[in-house]
Amino acid sequence: MADVAGQATSIRRVSVWLSLGVLLAVACVVVVALPFLRRPGLSAAEDRLGEPDALERRRLELAEERDRALSALKELEFDHRTGKVSDEDYRELVGPLRRRAAEALRAVEPRARDAEAEAETKVHAG
Repeated sequence: MADVAGQATSIRRVSVWLSLGVLLAVACVVVVALPFLRRPGLSAAEDRLGEPDALERRRLELAEERDRALSALKELEFDHRTGKVSDEDYRELVGPLRRRAAEALRAVEPRARDAEAEAETKVHAG
């Protein structure tokens, strides 16, 4: 009987330590994650992203087109190097892909050039 009582006490002791360990682990996770959940000083309404306006949507569309064109060109070059695309097919396909990539880059780039020109104008005016 004493042996059974000793085992029950031992089981309760282990259960208490396990419970404390779980609580400590949960507390650590909450403390570590708290800074990432919300920036301090912002309400829930301020912490949300708004819908992009028409200009921002157009900029995103141009950036996506640029990425698609460059990806297609990279894939074609890889396929040519690995022998999946013949030299003749490569020469036929690479020109239009390069033009498409160049057009996409030019469409995205003017905004960067305009921003640089504006910055230079401000520097020279000031």
